[in-house]
Amino acid sequence: MTRATAVRAVLAVAVLLVSVYISLTMSPRLGLDLQGGTRIVLQARDTATVEADRETTDRTLEVLRQRIDSLGVSEPTLTRSGEDRIIVELPDVQDPRQAAEVIGRTAQLTFHAVEGPAAEEPDEKPSGSGPDRLTLPDEQGRNLALGPSRLSGAGVEDATAGFDAQGGAGWSVSLEFRKDAGQDWKKLTGEAACHPAGDDRRRVAIVLDEKVISSPQVDPSVGCRAGLPSGATQITGSFSADEARDLALLIKGGALPVPVEIVEQRTVGPTLGAAAIDASARAALIGAAATALFITVVYRLFGALAAVALGAYGVISYAALVALGVTLTLPGLAGFVLAIGMAVDANVLVFERAREECADRPKRSLRSALTTGFTKAWSAVADSNATTLIAAGLLFFLGSGPVKGFGVTLAIGVVASMFSALVIARALTEIAANSRFVSDYRSVNGIARPGAVRTWLVRKDPRLFRKPVRWLVVSVALVAVALAGIVVRGIDLGVEFTGGRLVEYSTSRPVDVETARDTLAAAGFGDAEVTTAGDGDLSVRTGKLDNDGEHAMRTALAEEGGETTKVRDELIGPSLGDELRRNALIALAVAVAVQLAYLAVRFRWTFAVASVGAMVHDVILVVGAFAWLGRPVDGIFLAALLTVIGYSVNDSVVVFDRVRELWGANRRTPLDTIARRAVLQTVPRTVNTGMGALFILAALAVLGGDSLADFALALLIGICVGTWSSVFTAVPGAILLERNAKTPPPVPGKRKGKGKGPASGPPGAARRDPLDNGARV
Repeated sequence: MTRATAVRAVLAVAVLLVSVYISLTMSPRLGLDLQGGTRIVLQARDTATVEADRETTDRTLEVLRQRIDSLGVSEPTLTRSGEDRIIVELPDVQDPRQAAEVIGRTAQLTFHAVEGPAAEEPDEKPSGSGPDRLTLPDEQGRNLALGPSRLSGAGVEDATAGFDAQGGAGWSVSLEFRKDAGQDWKKLTGEAACHPAGDDRRRVAIVLDEKVISSPQVDPSVGCRAGLPSGATQITGSFSADEARDLALLIKGGALPVPVEIVEQRTVGPTLGAAAIDASARAALIGAAATALFITVVYRLFGALAAVALGAYGVISYAALVALGVTLTLPGLAGFVLAIGMAVDANVLVFERAREECADRPKRSLRSALTTGFTKAWSAVADSNATTLIAAGLLFFLGSGPVKGFGVTLAIGVVASMFSALVIARALTEIAANSRFVSDYRSVNGIARPGAVRTWLVRKDPRLFRKPVRWLVVSVALVAVALAGIVVRGIDLGVEFTGGRLVEYSTSRPVDVETARDTLAAAGFGDAEVTTAGDGDLSVRTGKLDNDGEHAMRTALAEEGGETTKVRDELIGPSLGDELRRNALIALAVAVAVQLAYLAVRFRWTFAVASVGAMVHDVILVVGAFAWLGRPVDGIFLAALLTVIGYSVNDSVVVFDRVRELWGANRRTPLDTIARRAVLQTVPRTVNTGMGALFILAALAVLGGDSLADFALALLIGICVGTWSSVFTAVPGAILLERNAKTPPPVPGKRKGKGKGPASGPPGAARRDPLDNGARV
């Protein structure tokens, strides 16, 4: 065993041990679409006096946090998204009507005189001797009797947290009031100052939404009826920095609230999330087992070792998701499962390269051929994974909601797959290659002999690109069929892109679509579109519908179907629907531009243009297929489409990497001949890696249920057309472009963007074996 192999083995064992420990001791964070609950996206709106910017949105968020805490929801999450949006996640909340009512209420900040301690328990509504009096607990939980409101939050000009280092007072909150409100504040504090120090009546209560957020004593230095002027008011106490800032935000936020509008609301029942997790787990196990069996059959012992590395990849990527605190959503779970099938890509590239080395130089050692395979495959591995990372980055930055989770898990999967292939699989195969038994029995190791498919193709040697135009004609015809579907059938945009509401119900008694449609029409929902979903469930899609309307619709269905349970609920406002539709088009345009730029830097411009043309061809075919099939196009479909873009470019990169290598070594050979050889040499890799992904996607399509079926279908179509286009669209396109290009063939051993590699040297010099020290007798 060499020192490099030992280092890889130790590193692999260390990472695996840490990953196993994390997997056993930490639990994943599940998104609401997996654990069940309600997700609400709020849009802050400008008013005549206040702009909904980052600062005012933060104040509104703190006010909303206090309100939602009063609902008793377990572990709610509130975060700001962008400048003026707030995302509220409420686990286990299935009926969001109360939450939506509390969220939409205008903030009420009031200032009250404290009339003394209260004997009775605080009421939910105002109590006391007058209609405007309150009985509320203070910050320590002691009940106080409060007088009528003397001042509202509208009178507050500013509230800031500050630290008094010189006076030793620590953190405090300074208040400034508007002109008239300042006089009211001075009068209120002046009346409180007439009571002795320590008396509850010397306190002033600041109340936000009927909750006391602060009840400071008026300083003993303030005389009776004198009061505190506006600019000289400070609330002091044993505040920490965070407590002082939060109090300032609450006071100022209550004073300057911005109205919020619900632009998105999603509710997922707990049974749907549990079913999705179970289905994805079964699909992952079946798909991974089929992939492992396939590569074992194809590559024998080395394939079995790659399958072991594939299992290690699953543990490492799962541990990375858990350790980084990534919220696992339904698309993210699908991305994790899909990445298992794509993780064998690097291993297949290496093994096919090693097979070529063994075929070209039969007497060389197995270890030497394997090392050369890793060296020569590195360029294609790096470029193909880079294009997938670009797609993952676009999903994260341009996607919305759960789709971002898909981008994160896909990116983590790419990095983990490279580690499993280049570290774990390499260490295992190098250790095996040192065995005399493995080296002597060529039928055992799996790479000492060329594959049957490649042997047959090389023997037949079909002249694929003698007339490249005919392949482009076929591609144009396919695009025409897809465009015809888009024009004739139209694209069924999901509610995510059109706005409206989509609710899925489960009934205790079977209800057919016509009966449900008539029932809803009689209840006043004549525009509702009713279809079947899942195992006898009903899917109802409407235009604008509030939560009370949804409750009435569910009540109407219950009259026919008995107990009616809401399985899934999606509400998208019209403005957000327009925005998401616009962002989807921007995402696709950016994906094309970024991939074109990357390929132009890494390859010749002709190869870049041909690859991007094939990518656009794939996108149109997938969209056209969904149009002909009448399947919905939504955010999950967009995630699948961007993944198809990455996969399509991935395939083209592998082919053009081989074209560049062969053309550089044979500069006088016609490009169509070079392209034919490159395609025949890379077909086994394309087929074998595609099979790994197809096993996973087939399992998801069959076992994943309605939630993942369309996602899997889009990727199945995309992988098939991407495999076709990388050979029969990208390559013919590059050949035609090169006929009119004046750029000379690539220089041997030199890759664009790099200096001379190890293959450079005098013309005709053979590349030395990595394990050959050059000595000769």
